[in-house]
Amino acid sequence: MSERGASSSSSRESSPPHSTEAGGRSGGSSSKRKKKKSVSGAQSGISDLEAALSGRKTIQVKVNGRVYQREVEPRLLLVDFIRDHLGLKGTHIGCDTTNCGACTVILGGKSVKSCTMFAVQADGEEILTIEGLANGKQQELHPIQKAFWDNHGLQCGFCTPGLIMQAYWLLTSENPNPTEEEIRLGISGNLCRCTGYHNIVKAIQSAATMLRSARAQEQVVVTAREGRR
Repeated sequence: MSERGASSSSSRESSPPHSTEAGGRSGGSSSKRKKKKSVSGAQSGISDLEAALSGRKTIQVKVNGRVYQREVEPRLLLVDFIRDHLGLKGTHIGCDTTNCGACTVILGGKSVKSCTMFAVQADGEEILTIEGLANGKQQELHPIQKAFWDNHGLQCGFCTPGLIMQAYWLLTSENPNPTEEEIRLGISGNLCRCTGYHNIVKAIQSAATMLRSARAQEQVVVTAREGRR
């Protein structure tokens, strides 16, 4: 074999096949495209979620007898709507984890912790907050508020609005004449870090008595009116 032929043969043997090089580059490009597509898909999903969360929705609620209509973001918590959008600061934020009950309000006749539901979930509902209990026209406290005042069922007062609203639900919707044990069970979802609950229980017992007395007086008045007819 000539030197030129040997050289040509050696060159062909030492050179890697062109198909392998192309395949390697092709495989690498395909992998990169898949990664880019995956990242792009994730970013698109995040963008869609952000768009959904930032989109505003019009809701209408009746709070303390007054109708409100507002545009809100779907992620807005009910407690923030009540405090920041309606200016009703009596509903307190204590934990944001549904533990303390400071944010308790009455929604649709049930006590709820307003830090654990969205404002859009309350669309079309009726809400009662601590501000709606007192008789504003006559400047009179609700019997439960008065009982907490008379029995010193508070100390720092931060948990008081939530406890009063829970007591309101207990006495007007669940049990108008609860025992001490039933009261303690009824307010077990509301935390007080100051009083030890003794005076709170006394206040609710006193409020129960006042509410029963008020209902009895109302019944007497109704009976008297019907008798005159």
